[in-house]
Amino acid sequence: MCDERKLEEEISILKNTLREISQSSQEMFQVICQMNESLGNAHLYIMQMNTIIDNVKYEILDPRVDGQTLFFPHIESCEKTIDKIVEERKSMARFGDGEFSLMSKVCRQKFQRLDNKLAERLEEVIRTDDDRILIGIADNYGNLDKYNKTSADSIRIYMTKEVREMHQQYLSSEKIYYNAYMSRPYVIMKENGKEETAKRFANLKRIWEDRDVIIVEGALTRMGMGNDLLENAKSIRRILAPATSSFDKYDDILKASLEIAEEGVLFLIAMGPSAGVLAYDLTKHGYQAIDIGHVDLEYEWFLAGKGERVSVKNKYNNEMPRGDVVEGVTDEKYNSEIVVNLS
Repeated sequence: MCDERKLEEEISILKNTLREISQSSQEMFQVICQMNESLGNAHLYIMQMNTIIDNVKYEILDPRVDGQTLFFPHIESCEKTIDKIVEERKSMARFGDGEFSLMSKVCRQKFQRLDNKLAERLEEVIRTDDDRILIGIADNYGNLDKYNKTSADSIRIYMTKEVREMHQQYLSSEKIYYNAYMSRPYVIMKENGKEETAKRFANLKRIWEDRDVIIVEGALTRMGMGNDLLENAKSIRRILAPATSSFDKYDDILKASLEIAEEGVLFLIAMGPSAGVLAYDLTKHGYQAIDIGHVDLEYEWFLAGKGERVSVKNKYNNEMPRGDVVEGVTDEKYNSEIVVNLS
């Protein structure tokens, strides 16, 4: 009973603190209260509220809002990122929580085991000065107004002081980064109605419009299969990598990619943390290569129209329970596009 009373007192103090900080934090407070009302979840409740309170200073003091001195990497918008890729034919490697964790020897993803060589290669990529490749990071560090409440709160809970310090080891305040969320135009966005999202996808599709495309993907990713995401590409060929821990076959994947590539081809890569390394190496060989991430799942979720992640039963989906249980396919068009199978 004493412990429960102490927990109730701590929750009361945290509630009072939240009420005092800003209208934005008051709205966050309402979300968290709905999520964790029962005393049985009090420890989780306190932890989440602490991380949300701590994140408020970053949102309020984002230099885009009011120039202050906390560390904020310079991240271009999704629109400028896509323009750079299309108009200047830049490549791109994306760094999210999985890549940062791997570099710091922390395992967060079941589809890629810890690998010291991969960690070294990722660090080489994120520190590169090669202006042919853009380094994309998630725009999580300051103002979160562009995201819906659920997504913003998930970011707030993830972006602890320790996580920010981990990221800062690899980032520079002098460098321009590009927006890794350019391939996430739907589920996390506040403005994710049909019309707004369709415009964002139309802009994204400019990347492969009238291009000869080689997709390098996990064997169960099946990018563009069964939908019209890639219908404006000139041609499509596929190299299938292992569905998990694709870095185990990295040398074979790079070799196969170089063997079938020709001048002017565009690589779209979706194979977890190895994708950024492959984009970097292909760029060094003179090709444009985009680490495109979960864009196909985003498109499937958009087509489903529920405003949230849903199961896609014939595509690997690490963001849903049992998303690694994937049905087989007999899609003739998809099968005809596979030119190398290293899975």
